[in-house]
Amino acid sequence: MQLPEFIQKFPSLEIPFPEDIVSTKAIRSDAGLVVFFRFHKDFVLPPHSHLGQWGTVIEGSVKLTIDGEAKTYAPGDSYNIPSGAVHGAEIKAGTLVMDAFEEPDRYPLKP
Repeated sequence: MQLPEFIQKFPSLEIPFPEDIVSTKAIRSDAGLVVFFRFHKDFVLPPHSHLGQWGTVIEGSVKLTIDGEAKTYAPGDSYNIPSGAVHGAEIKAGTLVMDAFEEPDRYPLKP
C-alpha cells in the first residue's frame, strides 16, 4: 500500500537506522509524535524503553516482545507499550506500521 500523497509530504525523522532499511513520515504536536514506519528489509529492534507508545500494523507483521511477553501482530492489530516497558521487535520486510509516541521529541524531524 502506498501512503496518500499528503502523508508522503510529511517530514522524515532523524532515526538511528539507514533509510534503505526503514523510512519514516511523521507529524508532531506538543502532545506527541505520530510516525509511519516502512520497513524495506527484515529488521531486529533491540530491547529498549521510553515513554508510552501505541501502534497499529497496516501491512506485514511485527513480532513484539514487551516485558518478556512475545506476540506477533498482523494487519489491523494494535499494540500498546506502556511507559517504561522494555520492548524489542522482529519486523518483516514490507511492513508498514503507524506508531504514536507520548514523547513529542522522541525523534527529531529532518530539516
